[in-house]
Amino acid sequence: MHKLLIVDDQPDIRKLLRITLGRTYELIEAEDAASAWELVRHEKPRGVILDIMMPGEMDGYQLCEKIRHDPQLKSTYVMLVTARGQAADRERGKLAGADDYFVKPYSPLELLQAIKKRLG
Repeated sequence: MHKLLIVDDQPDIRKLLRITLGRTYELIEAEDAASAWELVRHEKPRGVILDIMMPGEMDGYQLCEKIRHDPQLKSTYVMLVTARGQAADRERGKLAGADDYFVKPYSPLELLQAIKKRLG
């Protein structure tokens, strides 16, 4: 079973993702990018579902970039899930190295299908 890290500062969003993904994937969670970075480095999840706007010094774009620049982690699947849906936001996500980009509100089933397509 693939391990996924859910990174979002909103407990309700993490709960929705747990309900949607919990039967198919092993899930771990973080509520900010700094703690997520530690989990990514130590747990080495196969994928990261990452909010962009979170409290703290690092946002989701920056965490995505850190993952992509780490030779041991650069193949980690990264999905950005955010309220930021402008073309410039999507382009920044692409430049940061995100594999997929979902705008809130999104269909949990579409999100699950995108992850299954990438990870199986």
